[in-house]
Amino acid sequence: MGRLESATQLRSCSDCPIRHRAVCARCEAVEFEQLEAIKYYRSYKAGQTMVWAGDHMEFVGSVVSGVANLTQTMEDGRTQMVGLLLASDFIGRPGRDNVPFTVTAVSDVTLCCFRKRPFEDLLVRTPNVSQRLLEMSLDELDAARDWMLLLGRKSAREKISSLINIIARRNAVPGTTLKPRNIEVVLPMTREVMADYLGLTLETVSRQISALKRDGVIVLDGKRNIMVPDMGRLMSETGDDVDGALR
Repeated sequence: MGRLESATQLRSCSDCPIRHRAVCARCEAVEFEQLEAIKYYRSYKAGQTMVWAGDHMEFVGSVVSGVANLTQTMEDGRTQMVGLLLASDFIGRPGRDNVPFTVTAVSDVTLCCFRKRPFEDLLVRTPNVSQRLLEMSLDELDAARDWMLLLGRKSAREKISSLINIIARRNAVPGTTLKPRNIEVVLPMTREVMADYLGLTLETVSRQISALKRDGVIVLDGKRNIMVPDMGRLMSETGDDVDGALR
């Protein structure tokens, strides 16, 4: 279930790209030492199943790089994507042995893993970690509610605009608001994955991205590199009544 790699082959915590928004974001030096003692890395290739629904998980952890999707399979074999895991998102649930969803790598994924039982013990002793995990869980709940609105009420154009906005916000520096102009966004997924996630066809995704480009809302450089000339203009296309500030 993934290739193991030592931490020294990747990076130290101080150099980690998700350091300031992952579960360890509030950690002090002593807490980092405790996490280091139970930490290891796993890497997965695009398309590889990371966890099967019903699996007994021996670890929890954070996505360091890459994108994974969460899917649930119905009794008759139909499969529904129920979420995405982006960099810094947490996988696994302390206090629960089995995972309810299948997790599949959309792109190459690196996980920073913690052995589950020691991590659960650490939560009791380190309020900084437990508080941050609670914050992330509440953010995930808000994201799930936003996704319900996106799937149920938004037009195809609003869905595409909302996804670009979400990725732009996730890539911003924590504690800041997005710059108003010329934001560069790299889509971490193919248009096929976007279609599955948004409940659209591939043709509709391509058509709406082309329309946003034609109308000057976005500028394309290849299929995945996007520049947003005006974040306010993009926000107006999402259908949301928000000011664009980071959550």
